[in-house]
Amino acid sequence: MDADDASSLRQLLTTEPVAALGTLRGGEPALSMVPFLLPASETELLIHISALANHTRDMRSHPRVGLLITTSARAGVAPQALPRVSLQADARELPRAGDEYAQARARYLARFADAAVTFELADFALFALQPVSARLIAGFGRAHSLVGERLMAWLRDGGA
Repeated sequence: MDADDASSLRQLLTTEPVAALGTLRGGEPALSMVPFLLPASETELLIHISALANHTRDMRSHPRVGLLITTSARAGVAPQALPRVSLQADARELPRAGDEYAQARARYLARFADAAVTFELADFALFALQPVSARLIAGFGRAHSLVGERLMAWLRDGGA
């Protein structure tokens, strides 16, 4: 992957606010929308979701999930040419007590300040999603698969 592709795709994770989240519900795929954050120099994405949502129950019973993050449609750009990344990740719920939750909460609120009210609700939880593989599409004919340390380096700093 060249530096332009790496940079373009890294921007997806730092500028796009929403991902499609895929979970397993009764053995069938289910999709929903979630705001997400990838803190600087980190490899886990953060989501803040309600226990009332089906996807929360799904992740608690089957923690392997899929995420799709894509750039917004632009005039003059074919949908198939839009940069996008598909991640497979393992979800884990962060316990409310402790420094990890407090730091994740602060990072999440720095990006999504309007979510402050949901942090006061008992049914909301923070989940960390640790990617295990990624399929990056930078445009026509510019596709890359990442796993292992190569994926971790790309998540931390765009692979630089």
